[in-house]
Amino acid sequence: MSTLTSPHDLLAAIPFLIGYHPSDSLVLVSLKADSVGMAMRVDLPVEVAVESYDLLASHFIREEADGAFLVAYVPDGFMAGETVLINASAALMRAGIEIKESLIVQHERFRSMLCTDEICCPPDGSPIPAIDSSRIAAEHVIAGHPMPYACVDDLIGSIAALPSAQEKAWLNEVNAFWIASDTEEINELQRDGATAVIDLAGEYQAGRGSEDRELTARVIGRMSDIQVRDFALGSHSDETSDFYWKMWRELLLVAPRGYVAPIASVFAAIAFERGEGALAHKALDRALADDEKYSLAILLRRVFTAGWPPQSLRKMRTELHPKVVAGIFG
Repeated sequence: MSTLTSPHDLLAAIPFLIGYHPSDSLVLVSLKADSVGMAMRVDLPVEVAVESYDLLASHFIREEADGAFLVAYVPDGFMAGETVLINASAALMRAGIEIKESLIVQHERFRSMLCTDEICCPPDGSPIPAIDSSRIAAEHVIAGHPMPYACVDDLIGSIAALPSAQEKAWLNEVNAFWIASDTEEINELQRDGATAVIDLAGEYQAGRGSEDRELTARVIGRMSDIQVRDFALGSHSDETSDFYWKMWRELLLVAPRGYVAPIASVFAAIAFERGEGALAHKALDRALADDEKYSLAILLRRVFTAGWPPQSLRKMRTELHPKVVAGIFG
């Protein structure tokens, strides 16, 4: 993302950074040498302990940030917006992070906590600019990024199961490719699953998507095996990320109940690497709703909430991939 030079830029950028237009939220954006880094969104805190604000600041320390933008999206009737921003700013400053801007958004207007010039920063705030007319939006659209969702419910809906996911005939097709952990031919089935993942990705790369119904069912069914899932987790690269992203997202929409967790977990990982943190967490919600004890989803949740940078996750899975390939293909 280009440099943010004004409150208008910041307000236009945040929906792109988190994937949707926030409400009832505290958003913190890290800066390193004036370049935008991670964006964190938390529910607007009420009576939060000082230690909790320090925990938010620790993520900025881990990222080696030197500056921060803060925005509180305050609902009508909420009176502690300024207190939230003051507490968050204090925690960041204790960590050596400079506060570049601190904004309150309420009643469709915004005002700065740092600006004291009533000419450019009137006490009753300024109207929120339209995002679709901003420089930031134009740059994202030109770069091929979609416009952010209107709200978090729309974000969740974008990865919700389609009605066809529970059709009995479709479930039977997917069940035919389920891998039992005690089967004598497990290695052969794992090879079939890994090959199916690569073949289906090739279909997406060629622009055909999931037209091959049997191949799609094979991938979803074979992902029931942990080795196939781990192979899938490490299969994409920076160059192939776009069509793998599309593939896993579309498979998540049609995966039957009982087959969602591995698909959702792999999609969450690739979403996190692409900077789609909110979408990654919502994908994990789907994984854990399908299987509350699914180990990869639990591990990824810990990774995401611990503030790991995306490159660390990328490094972990790429180092694991050759070992998984060797285990499957010998």
